[in-house]
Amino acid sequence: MPGKQRGQELAMESTQKKSSARPVHRSDRIKQIFALVSMVSFGGSAIFGIVSLFSSGLSSQHQQKPTPAAVSQESLLAAQERGYETVLQREPQNHTALEGLANVRLQMNNGKGAIEPLEKLVKLYPDRADYKELLGRARHTREEKK
Repeated sequence: MPGKQRGQELAMESTQKKSSARPVHRSDRIKQIFALVSMVSFGGSAIFGIVSLFSSGLSSQHQQKPTPAAVSQESLLAAQERGYETVLQREPQNHTALEGLANVRLQMNNGKGAIEPLEKLVKLYPDRADYKELLGRARHTREEKK
């Protein structure tokens, strides 16, 4: 029986080796699969991010049309002029609106239009030399255009 027992022991050892080797092999295989899936996911998300970055950059370049600065500046000044005129309809002696309207009209090279608000400012604030100087310049430019 010792020979038979020895055979059983060998059979048990080989079964134990197979069973102990099998879970290690399975866990390695699972780790490899997980690593592969992780790398593919990371690579895919990186490629997707890069592609969307470039495509949004290209589409924004096509959507933006350069506008001349002079046109936008003129429209901005015209909008400011309308705003000051609206305020002056409600409050004809509003200092800020009168000054703003005169400055906007001077920036628009409308010296004739700037004279009226500047005259009101000079009447309201006769001690302000800067208003008198601006009024003189506006009148001078109006005379030059004649």
